[in-house]
Amino acid sequence: MSLSTDAIATDGPRAGWRAWAALTVLMLPVLLVSMDNTILNFALPAIARELEPTSAEQLWIIDAYSLMLAGLLVTAGSFGDRIGRRKMLLFGAVGFMLVSIAAAFAPTAEWLIAARAAMGVFGATLMPSTMSLLRSTFRHRGQRRIAIAAWSGAFAAGGALGPVVGGFLIEHFPWQSVFLLAVPMVALMLIGAPIFIVESRDPNPGPIDGWGILLSMLALAPLAYGIKELAVTGWPGAIGIVAGLVFGWLFVRRQLRIPHPMLDMALFRRRKFSGSLAVNLCCVMAYIGFLYFVSQHLQMIAGLSPMEAGLALIPGAVCSIVAGFVVTPFASRFSAAIVVPICLAIGAAGLVLVAFAGAGDVWMLVVAFVVMGGGAAAAQTVSGELIISSAPAHRAGAASAISETAYEFGAVLGTSILGGILTAWYRTALVIPEGVPQNLAGHARETLAGAMNAAEQLGGTAGGALAEAAAAAFDGGITVTSLIGAALLVIACVVSATTLGSSRTVASR
Repeated sequence: MSLSTDAIATDGPRAGWRAWAALTVLMLPVLLVSMDNTILNFALPAIARELEPTSAEQLWIIDAYSLMLAGLLVTAGSFGDRIGRRKMLLFGAVGFMLVSIAAAFAPTAEWLIAARAAMGVFGATLMPSTMSLLRSTFRHRGQRRIAIAAWSGAFAAGGALGPVVGGFLIEHFPWQSVFLLAVPMVALMLIGAPIFIVESRDPNPGPIDGWGILLSMLALAPLAYGIKELAVTGWPGAIGIVAGLVFGWLFVRRQLRIPHPMLDMALFRRRKFSGSLAVNLCCVMAYIGFLYFVSQHLQMIAGLSPMEAGLALIPGAVCSIVAGFVVTPFASRFSAAIVVPICLAIGAAGLVLVAFAGAGDVWMLVVAFVVMGGGAAAAQTVSGELIISSAPAHRAGAASAISETAYEFGAVLGTSILGGILTAWYRTALVIPEGVPQNLAGHARETLAGAMNAAEQLGGTAGGALAEAAAAAFDGGITVTSLIGAALLVIACVVSATTLGSSRTVASR
């Protein structure tokens, strides 16, 4: 096997102990934001029982956060380059904490959706800052690989630990506690960031591109909204997709013409950069889609308590963290075009296991998550480092924002498309047994939680039959979505094998 061209790149100066302390602080917002992508999966049944959202509102409670993040990440990254990335990080942390408190006291589903959207606004200021600060802190290539492995591990672990922490909190406290978790994490960040993190910004940022900012928001937000609606309501969502693509074309056109673009479009001509983005998008989509259905299956079908269901995912969470560090020495020695496809193939095997073995065995789901989570996390560690190293240092914030947009769009697509397909399959496959009143049948057709609540209210033979029918319909949808997730990782395998082996020179650091 040939050595990776990245492995022989010139190293910068090595960082000292303060840099590793800064890394610890930077992992806090990564954990916080990624946990918020999945922590509601386990709180959702409790929220559904109290606030009684419709199936569309239930998806919006999860997706409003990711949609706002996706729409604002590029803008936030550009502002961080200008005003200072540490300053942007602290601003976002305070705002995130305040709106999390507001979400904890939501009296209605609509209030909670609005609060989740506001959390996404402030979350957008956190993620690009962490990655760009990490780059400015670690200039030695070997150290940066380790730091990015830790960053990727924190992101993967946050996504996996969200249900674990959520399960613990829901078992011992009201569902509002999942939002109050942000308070102590932000407090630690506000203490550590001024001490250990050195401010960085673009020394020559150029003028603020107001039209570019507007066009980026008009492109990303409608596109994400349209994708979500397409999965739930069908063709009406195409309007948002078309609008997003039109504004996206106008945004790209403007960035190519102005002398100081907020987003360097030349980055996308780098095969490694674009290929790594595609890998991250597919990995996150499959990962979040898995957590969306497994959290519901473990609680509402397997009958585990929230805490027990969370504990079942701990082996996968640990494997997701460890995999990033295990793959680092291989990424230093061998081409990414070899390492990443192998990792993705391992991840796809985990999803295929779910599809063909069925979701009925809890231990099989645990093993599948270990295999899938480990493979996806290892692939993202390598591809994430390639994204960082491909961008010029003075555009680190904007490049990081592109990377985070891929992550967040993956989260949106994981819940919206895979979740929408699962919901559509469930509704089509569900056969309402005889003896179920019309009003309870309506609730059962909406969501799995609605069906299980209806079965509990009905009781007796009819209630048991409804619960069995709902479980069969939902697990049939799991088989379909698992195969789709596996197909996504196979596509990512092909993309990584054909793009990440490029011998293009790494951009200056």
